[in-house]
Amino acid sequence: MVGIEAAFTLGARGLLGGPGAVGWRLAAFESYGLNSEMLGWMMATGNWPADFLKRFVTYQFVHGSFTHALFAAVMLLALGKMVGEVFGAAATLGVFFVSGLVGALAFSLFVPGSNWLIGAFPGVYGLIGAFTYLLWMRLGQLGERQVRAFTLIGVLLLLQLVFGVFFGMRTDWLADVAGFVAGFVMSFFVSPGGWSRIRARLRHD
Repeated sequence: MVGIEAAFTLGARGLLGGPGAVGWRLAAFESYGLNSEMLGWMMATGNWPADFLKRFVTYQFVHGSFTHALFAAVMLLALGKMVGEVFGAAATLGVFFVSGLVGALAFSLFVPGSNWLIGAFPGVYGLIGAFTYLLWMRLGQLGERQVRAFTLIGVLLLLQLVFGVFFGMRTDWLADVAGFVAGFVMSFFVSPGGWSRIRARLRHD
């Protein structure tokens, strides 16, 4: 993400790629971003072109601005480190990409009209879901109110609502929420000992 954004920023300033580099961001937006109507078109026609399918993953690596990419990268690094120290690298990557995929599906199914989804935040929100799971488990072990684990996501959604009131509601908020839910639910299975706990509970029930 950082490398791609660096190329876009340097190209826009004429420091890389020549005159044509000014349009790199827009070209990437059109080639790798996800339109909310793509899934519906594929389901209606029965055609599943690779160019459309890849976008359910690649949209997370294209951002609308340097600031957009910077916030996403910083949050990804911070949350990835905290979650990765407990889950391990493979599970953390799985949470990020699966959450991004679930967010893209929710965006495609429930956002009306032709809207575009770009940026890593659905996957980042998946990591927030995994971090929330860790807090939730920790509070349970301490005998404290586990609902406190959801404070972070509550604050983030409140901020989205406030910004939406003053600057217009973004169409990608549903992808973020879906990513969070996916990350939280996945954590029950991919966290250390998670699958064993689920099997033990199923046997007990």
